[in-house]
Amino acid sequence: MEKIKIDNIDTFYNIENIQNISEHIIKISFADEVPEDFGSTIHVYTSGNINYVDLSNFTTVYRIVDDKIIYLSNDASVYIPPQTTPDNPDIEVPPYYPTPEELLTYAQVAKKREVSNICEQMIYAGTDVTFENGHTEHFSLTEHDQLNLFGKQVQLASGASLLEYHADGQPCKYYTAEDMQLIIQAAMWHVSYHTTYCNALNMWIDGCDTADEVNEIYYGAEIPDEYKNEVMTSYITQIANME
Repeated sequence: MEKIKIDNIDTFYNIENIQNISEHIIKISFADEVPEDFGSTIHVYTSGNINYVDLSNFTTVYRIVDDKIIYLSNDASVYIPPQTTPDNPDIEVPPYYPTPEELLTYAQVAKKREVSNICEQMIYAGTDVTFENGHTEHFSLTEHDQLNLFGKQVQLASGASLLEYHADGQPCKYYTAEDMQLIIQAAMWHVSYHTTYCNALNMWIDGCDTADEVNEIYYGAEIPDEYKNEVMTSYITQIANME
């Protein structure tokens, strides 16, 4: 389940979804608790606690629906219900057509959510590790797995020579310090690569001028040179040398 937090406060609020209604209005559907104040910046996170978008200046409560659905505006506007009379109980509202700028904003938010979710899945799927004897095993890298490997780093630092761990679908066994170091290095590389790649994708998404350009981006696409930072370039070189 996605979640948000407000400014630098550590409290997280579970949400069903968040979406742009227009350039100046967002809609948040909360799963349970609703914050009393929305501060200056809303940080949006995936279920795996990856921060994929920050929404600034949505500080005004535009409208509240059923206590759990909140509309916020960034231009101080508030919802004004249509005025009805006994002679005209139904006021026809003309259709709303988003501007190109609004379509671009919608596409960017949706695409960032899409690539962030895929990035999380790719990280959790894990990586293969080939040991010095030529044997290869696969290791998942969920948040729990990453925490376990952090603990193994502590054990290695304390001088442990045999460390208990297990590959996917395999019973727990002892790995030598050298083999455990290979597992940790492969895991760190896998997580860091996908995190860096996703960040570069987000920079690319932010640099688009139209919704159509955004919609052409997909996870796995080659990053244009102008959005390759030095870390991403280093990873690309490493991958090329592996082939």
